[in-house]
Amino acid sequence: MKNQSNRSGVGIDDMVAYIPKLFLPIEDLAQARNIEFAKLNKGLGLSAMSCPDANEDAATMAANAVRQLIEQNNIHPRQIGRIYVGTESAMDGSKPTASYVLEMLSRYFEPQYGSACFLHCDVVDLTFACIGAVDALQNTMDWVSAGPDRLGIVVGTDVAKYDLASTGEYTQGAGAVALLVKQEPRLIAFGSNWGIASKGEHDFFKPKRKIRKEEIIDEVFSMAGIKSITALELLSRLNGHLEGKGIISMPDAEVYLHKDTPVFNGPYSNECYQNRIREALRHYAEQAGLPETEALTDNWFRLIFHLPYAFQARRMFSEIFVEEAKVRGDFHQLIEEAGQTEPGADDYEEEGTYQKAMAQFLRAVTKTSRYRNFVAEKIEKSERASAQVGNLYTASIFLALMSTLEADLRDGTMLEGKEFGFFAYGSGSKSKVFAGHIQEGWKAIVSRFRLMDRLAERKVIDYPTYEKLHRGKLSGPVEENPERFALHSVREDRDDQEGARAYDWLRKVSVEV
Repeated sequence: MKNQSNRSGVGIDDMVAYIPKLFLPIEDLAQARNIEFAKLNKGLGLSAMSCPDANEDAATMAANAVRQLIEQNNIHPRQIGRIYVGTESAMDGSKPTASYVLEMLSRYFEPQYGSACFLHCDVVDLTFACIGAVDALQNTMDWVSAGPDRLGIVVGTDVAKYDLASTGEYTQGAGAVALLVKQEPRLIAFGSNWGIASKGEHDFFKPKRKIRKEEIIDEVFSMAGIKSITALELLSRLNGHLEGKGIISMPDAEVYLHKDTPVFNGPYSNECYQNRIREALRHYAEQAGLPETEALTDNWFRLIFHLPYAFQARRMFSEIFVEEAKVRGDFHQLIEEAGQTEPGADDYEEEGTYQKAMAQFLRAVTKTSRYRNFVAEKIEKSERASAQVGNLYTASIFLALMSTLEADLRDGTMLEGKEFGFFAYGSGSKSKVFAGHIQEGWKAIVSRFRLMDRLAERKVIDYPTYEKLHRGKLSGPVEENPERFALHSVREDRDDQEGARAYDWLRKVSVEV
C-alpha cells in the first residue's frame, strides 16, 4: 500500500467513554420476551444492555465524557476551539444538544476558570444517524490542521431506544465517547484519504409522526367507553378559537408526534450497510491510488466498524472477504473449504432466488477456518465492549476502537505504527472508510481507559425496573448518589420557557459513620 500522509499528524490524542451505571442482562430480557438466549448471545454476541437512568440523556452523557477528558488532560477551557457533537438523540428540533453540553461545562468549570471560559468555543450538532460523530471528526480534523495550537473535541452520544418487544429492542444501549482532536496526537493519526458512499434510503429513520386530533379523541373515547359524544362533535365546539394551548384545544387540525424509537427494516438496513461499506471501500482505494489487484484489508492490522450489535461486522463483511479472496488469488481454496460454489445471477430466473442462494453461500464462507481466523485477528477485540453495552449509535465505532486498543494493551501487542481500517455507517444512508496509524504514545493513553473494569463496576437492574425506565414511569433516578451531570427538570410553568431543560452536577454526599 502506498504510504499515506497523516494529515500533518492530525488525529485523536485521547478518548473517554461515559457509559451509564445501570445495565440489564440480555438473558433477563430474553426470558421476558420468550426468546432463546443463545440466539441473542451466540448469534448476535449480546450479553448486557446499558440503560440510562431516569435523569440521564444524550446531553448529560456527552458532558460527563467531555468533563473527564478535559480534567485528565489538564486543558484550560479557553484552549478548546470547538465541541462538535454527533447524535441522533437530540431533545429539541432547534436548540442543539451541544449547547446544553456547553452550558453544563461552563457552570462546572466557572469556579476555576471564570464564567466566560467557553465563550469563544464553537458548538454544533451533526446528524446523520450513526455516522454523525465520524462526520464531526472529519470536519474537526480539517479545522485543527489549519493551526498547530488548535484543540477540538468531538463527542458521539446517543440513547439507542426501540419499541418494547420490537426486533431491535435487544440491541439497545446508551453512552457517549469524547475525542480530543489535535495535531501530533499521542493515540492515532489519520490519513488524508476518505472513501465515501452516500445514497438516499429509508432503512432506519425517526419521522415526525402525524395524527389527526379526532383520531386521538376517538382512541380515548373508545378506551373509556364514552358514546355520548363523538370526536367531531367535540372538535366542532372549538372551531374558531385561536388561544388554545393544549393538544386538543390548539387550532391545528393535526398533531405531530416525535418518538425516540425508529421506523426500521432490519434486513433492508443490513443490505444498505453491506452495500455502502463495500462502495466506500472501493472509493477509498481509488482515493489512495491503490491497484485493483491489492486486497486492501490485508494491510490493516485491525478493522474497526460501527457495531449496531456486537457481531454485526463479522456477519456483514463476508461479501467483501470473498471479493478480496478473488483479488488475492486464493478464492479457489476458499470455496473448496466452504464446500459450495458461488452462485451466478444469470443462473437464476428470479432475483429473489439468486439472493437467497448468495446468502446461503456467504453463510458457508463465514463458517470456514479462513474467515473465522480473519474475524479473530481483525475484528473480535472490537466486539468485547459492544457485547456488554449494546448499540451506541454515533459512539459505537469509537467504543469499538477503545475496546480493541485496551484488549491489545492487555495482550502486550506491539501496535506502534500499525494501521487500522475504519468502516463507519449511518442509516439513510452513508458510509465512510478511512485509516489511521497508531502512535508511539498509545500505551500511556490506553492504560487509563479502564473500559472493561468500569463496565464490571456497573449496577445490574431487573426487568421491571428496565421497563419503568423505558416507559419513563420512574419519578426519580435509580442511582441516587453518583458524581455526574444529570437532568434536573424540564420547564412547564412558563409559555416562553416551555420545554427548557435544566441540568445539575450531582456531588457525592459524605456519610458519617
